[in-house]
Amino acid sequence: MAIAFDVLTTDPGGRARRGRLVTPHATVETPAFMPVGTQATVKASTWEQVWASGARLCLANTYHLYLRPGPATVAELGGLHGFSGWPGAFLTDSGGYQVFSLAPMRQVSDAGVTFRSHHDGSRHELTPERSIAVQEALGADIIMCFDELVGYDAEPREQDAATARSLAWAERCAAAQTTDQALFGIVQGGFDRGRREASAAGMRALDLPGYALGGLSVGEPTAVMREVLSYAPELLPADRPRYLMGVGWPDDLVAAVAAGMDMFDCVLPTRLGRTAAALTSEGRLNLRNQVHARDRRPLDPECVCPTCTRHSRAYLRHLVQSGEMLGPMLLTQHNLWFYQALMAQMRAALETGSFGAWAEAFWARGRRWSGAN
Repeated sequence: MAIAFDVLTTDPGGRARRGRLVTPHATVETPAFMPVGTQATVKASTWEQVWASGARLCLANTYHLYLRPGPATVAELGGLHGFSGWPGAFLTDSGGYQVFSLAPMRQVSDAGVTFRSHHDGSRHELTPERSIAVQEALGADIIMCFDELVGYDAEPREQDAATARSLAWAERCAAAQTTDQALFGIVQGGFDRGRREASAAGMRALDLPGYALGGLSVGEPTAVMREVLSYAPELLPADRPRYLMGVGWPDDLVAAVAAGMDMFDCVLPTRLGRTAAALTSEGRLNLRNQVHARDRRPLDPECVCPTCTRHSRAYLRHLVQSGEMLGPMLLTQHNLWFYQALMAQMRAALETGSFGAWAEAFWARGRRWSGAN
């Protein structure tokens, strides 16, 4: 189940790359955005809708699928692909982020992590070896090394320990792997350049099929994240796919592509859709706002998704205000298309050697993403 990755072209004036990632289940054009399908489903969406948006690679989560329905069940039913029916490629997160987010319910040691299930309080242990065994049973095209993630406000001593532990765990993951799934290493190190460089050097020594930058979007200011992106992508091998984990605001994606990253994932398109928000070429819209009550316009005049070609802002607001489940579904559908269109625009600009000008025009529009209209 090996993958192949080629850099097709690079930005003449910068570090952005246009590439192609070939997996056993789909060819993924990069830069690429992965919708998050935590439970082997992209929330408020059918697989047909996800595929129609242009996505070819989705993320599923080891922690959640380990707890329910369990890796043995998924494996018995054909792995993630047979179990879910998704025709594209899958990447499984190792569970490290969920362990981080459930800090009050877990204990970390060099051996691994013990935690209590958020479902029923039952006690579990997740080690690097166990994470790999679960991901092998799930059968994703790309699997991730188990890592320790700490927050932006972590003390330097805690950052040092987590960085060293993540590298030691990656070595154990590589040794434990028994399949030819593509194992990606995760560079940690927080927000210290020296720590990041040391982590990357250790990960490169493992000679893995791909590499990720972890430990970002954990509460740090945007300027701090951008500072890491100014040097960290160059610490990763140029001939392997580079994956920035969990970062998803549109302006952050453009900045990350400009810095040389290839793959991205985030819950934003689906989470925003479920909370009455849409990202558009004009910025972020909140469909709960009264201003949309009689607005005949589509969400986005530049979008050709089924939501925008068929429905008005007024109708979408009506669905939201009425509590109809169709509202979040249609908004999610639009947001998924928006993200795929954004990546397609960047790929097209790279193909024509105009990414720098495209990015300048993108920034010049000054759209608001975190606020809502």
